[in-house]
Formats: sequence, structure tokens, C-alpha cells
Amino acid sequence: MRPADLPIQWRKVITLTASQGLSLTGDYVLLVALGWTAVQLGGVGAITTLMLAGTIPRALTLVFSGAVTDMLGARFVLLRTTSARAVLLAAGAVVTLTTPWFWPLVVVAAVEGVLLGFGSPATSTLLPRLAEGDQLARANSLSAMVTRVAPIVGSPIGAWLIATGELWEAMAVVAVTCTVSLAAVFVVTRGLGDGSRTPGENMLRRSGDGVRLLRTYPRLRWLFVCAFLLDLAFGWPIEVALPLLVDGRGWGVGSVAVVVVAFSGGALVAGVAGALLAHRIPLVVRLIVTGVGIGVGILAMALMNSVFALAAVGALVGLMAGLNGPAIVTVYQQASPRARLGTAMSMLTLAGIGTTPVSIVVFGGLSAVIGFHATWFVCGVVALAAPAAALRALRQPAPGPESLGVPAAEQILVTASRSA
Repeated sequence: MRPADLPIQWRKVITLTASQGLSLTGDYVLLVALGWTAVQLGGVGAITTLMLAGTIPRALTLVFSGAVTDMLGARFVLLRTTSARAVLLAAGAVVTLTTPWFWPLVVVAAVEGVLLGFGSPATSTLLPRLAEGDQLARANSLSAMVTRVAPIVGSPIGAWLIATGELWEAMAVVAVTCTVSLAAVFVVTRGLGDGSRTPGENMLRRSGDGVRLLRTYPRLRWLFVCAFLLDLAFGWPIEVALPLLVDGRGWGVGSVAVVVVAFSGGALVAGVAGALLAHRIPLVVRLIVTGVGIGVGILAMALMNSVFALAAVGALVGLMAGLNGPAIVTVYQQASPRARLGTAMSMLTLAGIGTTPVSIVVFGGLSAVIGFHATWFVCGVVALAAPAAALRALRQPAPGPESLGVPAAEQILVTASRSA
């Protein structure tokens, strides 16, 4: 059977991605509502505190949450984290209805970050269990498409809810979306099996498996480097440099929104195309050619002298990223030991979450030394190094049956874990 002919459980894939889309939409509703409320209560300091309260616990949790998923199973983890989020947001709605204090919002953001940190790797392990071969690329493209739609839908709803009502109403809405997502997870994960805990192991030992996986499997290591370089190259230009570029050329703040929407639109088109045709597009195109396109696009964005040209290039970069991202995830999932898939995906997620602050600090400091435009070009060069890492990954031996959780590969990690 050819890889493209391998099975895919479309009903469960669609149910899962639809529930993820609803949950992510709710996340953006909450993000906008919480951010605006924080600004009203305490200005820049309050919103910074709120952002850190949500991101730091999530990043720290990701260090060991993948091991928890591998040991206990995705179903066990997701049913508990999703139900806990629904209860947390319902309780938060009651608290914010009865008190105007800021600190309950910080507590909600911190606990939410922990729950998302536990749930993210578990969610990432589901699609490889529902689709195989090249069909997994289609499933990941569908998931990426939903990810792009969520902020477009959720952000305006969050703004409307907080503008016409109060924060507790937004929290109540998101609690409902979590409840719907919980029902979908219950259906989709039924019969997927439990975790793979070996006698004598514990979570502390397995929490280091992410690094050991990268050391043991060269294909995983180079894919991780590829994803890290792309996230590093994107962070500063999008978060800091784009607003500065627009302001310096006198185009107005609306131009930032135009470019971001163009990028999201390009990524959305790529997601649709990938869901339909990813299994027919050569992996080299999806992974290497698009990576080169992203690097060239980042370089070109710094040279554009009109909003239209900047948005057009942004759309092309989004199109490339919409094909490249799912390709990285797909190959990474296929190269990961099945019994350590949660741990592997937590490392990939951590690379994305933890890279943006690093990018802002590193390139922000560099721009103070060599200038704004020169730093933007450096980001483009960094992005161009990513497809080289991806090419190096593809040249590594493809994982055999033993890397899918059969004892040989497991024994390597168990032995390494016990000796660590």
C-alpha cells in the first residue's frame, strides 16, 4: 500500500479539528477580553503581568507534560485538563461578576497556562493515531487551517463582548466552548488506548526524554532546529519590527492589521490546499522550497515601499508558512517513537512558545547596534538556514518500525533515562 493510500479516520479528524477550532476561537475571545480589561485596570504593567502569568507557567509545564501524556495517555490527560478549564473559566466568570479586582485574573491566567501546557502535547499526539502516511499531512493541514481561522473569528468576538458587556460574559462563553470541546475529545479518544509506563520509571526520569530524543534521533534533531530557526526569525520582525517599519514610513497603525490579515489569509489558503492536496505535493516542495520562500520573503518585506507591496509579500510568506508548518509537524510526528510522541511534541511546542521572547531580546539588542534594516536582513538569513536544516533532516535515515514504539527504540530511551 502506497503512503498516500494509507487510512485516515476522517470523521474523527473532522470532529477533533472542529472542536480544536472552537476551543482556539474561545482562547482568542478570552485573550482579547482579558487584555482589554487588564489595560483598563492597570495599563501596560497590568497587561504585561497578565501575559507573563499565562506564558511562563505554560512553558515550564511543557518541560514534563509530554512525559505525563506518554505515561498516562492522551485521553486521560485531555479529559481532565479540558474539564478543569471549563470549571476554571466558569468559576472565573462568577468571581469577575462579583469583584472588580485584578489579581483573580492573574490567577485564572496562570492556572489556564498550566492546563494548556499539560493539554498541548496530548492534543498533538491524536492526529498521528487517526491518520497515517501522507494522509497525516492532509490532517495536519486541516488542523493548521483551523488554527489560522480561530484568531480571525475569535478576536472580533472578544472585542465585541468586552465592548458591549463585561469580562464575566466572555469567560462564560469560553467555558461553554471548553465544554463542547470536552464532549468532542470524549468521543474522539474513545478506544485509543492508555499510556506506556514501564515498571520502575517515574515522571521525573521521563521528563528528560525530550532532550534524549533529539540526541538519539538525528531526523528529529534537525527538524527541531528547522522549527526553532523559523520561529526565531519570525518573532522580532512581526512583533516589533513591523510596527516600527509602518510607523517610520507614516502609513498608520491600520497598515499593521492589513499585513497581518494578508499573512493569515495566505496561510489560510495554504491550509485549505494542504487539506485537499498535501498528499500530492512532494515533501521537498512543502518543506524545503517553502522554507526558502519564507526566508526570501522576510528579506523582501524590509524593502517594500508601499502598504500594498508589503501586504502582497506578507500574503506570499503566509502561503509558504501555511504549507511549511504542517510539513514540519507531520515529518516530526512520523519520526518520533510512538510511545514517546507526547514528549517529542512537547519539545516542538516549547520551541515555538519559548522562541518569540528570545527573538525579541536578541534581535532587539542587535538592532540597537547595527540598525533596524540590517537586523531585519539578519532575520531573513536566519530563516534561510532553516530549509538547510530541513534538508539535513531528510537525509537522515527514515524511522523504521522500531521507532514507532517497538521495544528496540524503547529500550534505548529507558536505558538512557535510568542512567541519567
